[in-house]
Amino acid sequence: MKPVRLWAPHRRRVELAAAGRRHPMRPAEYGWWQAETELDHGEDYAFWVDDEGPYPDPRSLWQPDGVHGFSRRLDHRRFIWPDVGWQPRPLSSAVIYELHVGTFTRTGTFAAAVDHLDHLVDLGITHVELMPVAEFSGRRGWGYDGTALYAPHHAYGGPEGLKELVAACHRRGLAVLLDVVYNHLGPAGNYLECFGPYFTDRYRTPWGKAVNLDGPHSDEVRRFFVDNACMWLRDYHFDGLRIDAVHAMVDLSARHFLEQLGDAVRALEAELGRHLVLVIESDLNDPRLIRSPQAGGYGMDAQWHEDFHHALHAVLTGEQCGYYRDFGHLADLAKSLRRGLVYDGRYSAYRQRRHGRPADDLKGHQLVAFLQNHDQVGNRAGGERSSHLLCPARLKIGATLVLTAPFVPLLFQGEEWAATTPFLFFTDHHDPQLAAAVSQGRRDEFAAFGWPPEQIADPQDPTTFERSRLDWQELRQPLHTDLLDWHRQLIRLRRALPSLNDGRLEAVAIRYDEQQRWLVMTRGAATVACNLAERRQPVPLSVAGPSRILMSSDPQSHLESARLSLDGPGVAVLLAVDRHLAR
Repeated sequence: MKPVRLWAPHRRRVELAAAGRRHPMRPAEYGWWQAETELDHGEDYAFWVDDEGPYPDPRSLWQPDGVHGFSRRLDHRRFIWPDVGWQPRPLSSAVIYELHVGTFTRTGTFAAAVDHLDHLVDLGITHVELMPVAEFSGRRGWGYDGTALYAPHHAYGGPEGLKELVAACHRRGLAVLLDVVYNHLGPAGNYLECFGPYFTDRYRTPWGKAVNLDGPHSDEVRRFFVDNACMWLRDYHFDGLRIDAVHAMVDLSARHFLEQLGDAVRALEAELGRHLVLVIESDLNDPRLIRSPQAGGYGMDAQWHEDFHHALHAVLTGEQCGYYRDFGHLADLAKSLRRGLVYDGRYSAYRQRRHGRPADDLKGHQLVAFLQNHDQVGNRAGGERSSHLLCPARLKIGATLVLTAPFVPLLFQGEEWAATTPFLFFTDHHDPQLAAAVSQGRRDEFAAFGWPPEQIADPQDPTTFERSRLDWQELRQPLHTDLLDWHRQLIRLRRALPSLNDGRLEAVAIRYDEQQRWLVMTRGAATVACNLAERRQPVPLSVAGPSRILMSSDPQSHLESARLSLDGPGVAVLLAVDRHLAR
């Protein structure tokens, strides 16, 4: 195994604590220290720095006793991977399923998640996206406050359990993406500043000090995160990463951190001979993030399409609070389907300034679209899913537009059957002051949406977590099986019709009537007709030649003289029968 090394550029004395002894480490180049003592797989260790400690290893691969415990040595070579020759489907043909390991099953472990993978295969999912699994405080949490970024969470099953889950996905033809957080670390168990200048007070983020990406000693800080990304892809065989909130990464370097990360992943991709993808979350509406470096961009493969979500959610629910204030018109939804970004330099009333920049060169496959995700559900006072806010007909409209749009579709766990369990924000901090601060901060955060504090579940209350677990027994009930079948049919239709996999936004035709509340999207031979009004009305079509209804939320819907009649809110997918599917 490799020798034990530690980066601590400002420390005068560093010791390795192992087997009940403290072993002096010698200084090396660029602020690194190296131990003369070697450790075997499974040995526990920690560090003393200037007689302070013991602290876990910032690059610990295994934290069996949580964020405050000793680190454990791990030899990745001991796991025998069964997926030799594995290649994932391209992102352009993906249907992504986001899941949270702790609430996806009653047991809440990597091993338990394996038991439901066949459900995802039957649904038509191609890519499983795990919410962050890096070690965080306590046993329950979303994972976005991780502090041991190299170690899979011990309560989920640790390194071995995660590898078994990825291998099980690959055996079923499922690619696996991992959500990683490089814009901040959690407050509990964050020992990085004990070793070096990982953070800077020159910038502020919603979580406090910014990560030091462009100041003194930032080379090694950037390398810390780049190496972390490559570890997940190389040693855990992940097929890609979703990078959280890149807008909170402050980096004024000539070469942005994301570009450096992209270069490293492309080099690893060539080394492994396996396709890898990088998907980002950004609040900037800046297409440069997903343009190639040759075109002046950062080279990310895709980003989450928040504008599409906001436009679709506001149209379906009528909500106008918070950032939904900027949406609510069919024109916004139509623009997102036809042009990608809605706010492309346009004035935002919510932000009280212009937001975004033009993105006419983007392809639909560079945008990941959804009706629900962990943020849009979990960041509501009651963790309400769309199934709590919408009738079944409107749920079908939402699902249809997500799965027939020119984007990469994403479903959130349980969405496919209209799960009724909420997804709330939950934590397990053992420090009473921190726990109280998190609970109060949650109430303050929702002030912009006008939600009463008494409606906000306490993140520290164990019942908040328990309420968020999926109830798989719901699949036995007719309403839920009907929605599941609807999603399954849509995904199969997406596979069958080449035009539904076309990522060219210019190939999308949109017609709508703001007053009558209908919208029609045509993509090649397929037409999606939506009635968003509360009454039966004919939806005028613009299809050339004879058509037939492939699927409809209204069993009484019928075609007559290029008009589709839908009874109240509803949606139908039609096929122009004189068009060749092979085109």
